[in-house]
Amino acid sequence: MIATIVISIVIILVILGSLFSAFSAIGLLRLPDVYSRSHAAGKASTLGSMLLLLGVFLFFIGEEGYVNFQILIGLFFVFITGPLSSHLVMKAAYNLGTPYTKRTKLDEIKDKD
Repeated sequence: MIATIVISIVIILVILGSLFSAFSAIGLLRLPDVYSRSHAAGKASTLGSMLLLLGVFLFFIGEEGYVNFQILIGLFFVFITGPLSSHLVMKAAYNLGTPYTKRTKLDEIKDKD
């Protein structure tokens, strides 16, 4: 009974992680500038990969009966490095003077300098 519930949760997490990863890929292709693309990659792909890793982690607990610490370390590093790399890409693009899309109304960083 418990194994069935765990497998159901695993399937839901893997499907949600796959959907978020697919939405992130669509966002990378369809969004107009590097800033919004980096935002899509930083948020949606991080959440998608974390959901996939969490599903695999729960699968090993429910099906195999042991805790895989390598997956926990992977979850931690994805949680830290995903948004950080997105921020660094946006900051580098801003410092290089990469143009915004025409719909951008406000540059808050320019006002601080």
